[in-house]
Amino acid sequence: MPLDENQERDRLAAIAADSRYASGVNSASIKYSAHVFARHWRAGNLLELGPAEGVMTELLAPHFERMTLVDGSDQFCKSLQSRFPKATVVHSLFEEFSTADLFDTIILGHVLEHVDDTAAVLAVARRHLRPGGVICAAVPNSRSLHRKAAVLMGLLPYESALNDTDRHHGHRRVYNPESLMRDFREADLKVKVFGGYWLKPLSNGQLEAQWTAPMIDAFMELGERYPDIAAEIYVIAEA
Repeated sequence: MPLDENQERDRLAAIAADSRYASGVNSASIKYSAHVFARHWRAGNLLELGPAEGVMTELLAPHFERMTLVDGSDQFCKSLQSRFPKATVVHSLFEEFSTADLFDTIILGHVLEHVDDTAAVLAVARRHLRPGGVICAAVPNSRSLHRKAAVLMGLLPYESALNDTDRHHGHRRVYNPESLMRDFREADLKVKVFGGYWLKPLSNGQLEAQWTAPMIDAFMELGERYPDIAAEIYVIAEA
């Protein structure tokens, strides 16, 4: 079914009006994702799809000569342009984005679980990737320890079911390692690195109420040892 662009923009505006990605353990997870991506990104021209509140953008900015930031929320775009005046900020659905520029690094931090057509978004990314460039993408993992526990407790019917937090964030799917790598292969992108981070045993609310920052940091890193059951999984891909 074709994407209703006006309906999608309204949907994104509603999500942005009550976004929670910049707070609590969500923010810590985004920052750790940038730490992981930094091992692989290529300096030069950056495209970030879906920067939202700009949590990762703040960590990217010191390392790239040029930045193009694309978001479907007008609210986020206005804030991003104010905070990153040297960046090119584009208010656009990802599927509609087009430019003559090619990019050394393309970041899709928690984007693919949101979009209607992942193939169309990955095609946009591939089309704008400079030869030798990399795409760095991260998504939630349906096999996360906390989702497995939720199934055992009867809180989720199955691991990849959308929970209340997923619906609040506007997620349309929850990936597992195989489905993430499949989408990249079908987009004619080569996955060079697969991994995970954030071994998450409890809900965000429980962790934020009871855990210290050093505990959260340790479990972010611990997830790299157990990617299949980490809360977040990622790929580094090339054309």
